Amino acid sequence: MLVFLFVTWTLATGYLPDTLPGLSPLRYWAMGAIAALLLFVSVLLHELGHSYVALKYRIPIGQITLFIFGGVAHMRKEPPSPRAEFLIAIAGPIVSFLLAGICLGFVALVEVIPAGNAFRGLVALSALLGMVNTQLGLFNLIPGYPLDGGRALRAGLWAWTNDFYRATSQAAFVGLVFGLGFGLMGAMLIVGALSGTLSSSVASSGGWIVLIGAFLFAAARGSRKQAAVRASLVSVPVRELMVRPVVSLPPDLTLEDAVNRYFLPYGYSGFPVVHDGRLTGLVTVSDVQTIPTSQWASRHVQDVMRPADSHLIVSPDTPTMQAIDQMIQHELDRLIVVQDDQVLGLVTRAAVAHFVGLHQ
Repeated sequence: MLVFLFVTWTLATGYLPDTLPGLSPLRYWAMGAIAALLLFVSVLLHELGHSYVALKYRIPIGQITLFIFGGVAHMRKEPPSPRAEFLIAIAGPIVSFLLAGICLGFVALVEVIPAGNAFRGLVALSALLGMVNTQLGLFNLIPGYPLDGGRALRAGLWAWTNDFYRATSQAAFVGLVFGLGFGLMGAMLIVGALSGTLSSSVASSGGWIVLIGAFLFAAARGSRKQAAVRASLVSVPVRELMVRPVVSLPPDLTLEDAVNRYFLPYGYSGFPVVHDGRLTGLVTVSDVQTIPTSQWASRHVQDVMRPADSHLIVSPDTPTMQAIDQMIQHELDRLIVVQDDQVLGLVTRAAVAHFVGLHQ
């Protein structure tokens, strides 16, 4: 909301009065609000371009987050191939350039018709949207991960080296270089403006460039660290960090006894449900909370448990990174490790974080 108000204020007090002089302040603010909304819609459409192609490859999208420099579509798993990665990455800039073409094409069309002055407000908004979408597309094509150009670079490096995590680390390093470069360039502009060498208006542009550089540097640095952690977990089987011995619950146990005898004393957020030595399901705190406390004495674990299914189970030889992706995809915080129909242990997000912390 604050970003929306800031963009509206910037347009209503700067761009619009300079482009369309002679209008009332109320009209400038109304047009500024509309333009700000359309700018965020442009960013959203950019991210929906990524999401559309990702869904074509059956990659679930958790959510789309918009922020001051753009947005990000959160994919629940990694692309299956370099080709998929490239197409997903390039879809966003293509959408931005298409939007820019439509907006700038409208501006060019209005300029050649006799009654073009009647549409000068729409022309100003279209020119702004065309310029912003062009800049959004070009900025995202910078070949530094996690920008779209960096993801395209990762796709090429992935196809060349056949190593996804190495390609991610290398593309993120390029992102670090670009982030550092933006930061230094922005700082030089600010110093030049403060020393009088450059116009004072350049200082605000330098500040924005510094912020963009810092954002890109931090995002690339985090991506590089994450790639290193994920690469280390690819070769680690689940058996090396699974939690054992396993405490299991019988399916006919009342929810009241389950809470008082297991959830509270052990402090775990979930337990396997085992009957006659065979896994029948998984019950978690959130499952129990779906039942009112007044009914806990008469309801049983089997009434609320999640039935044993392939998405709840992994084998002890499954790579830990694959287990993490499975948990993310199905929004779980634990999986049951099973071999020959016997429950051997649990692999949890907390156990993975603990393992990474010990081995870093």
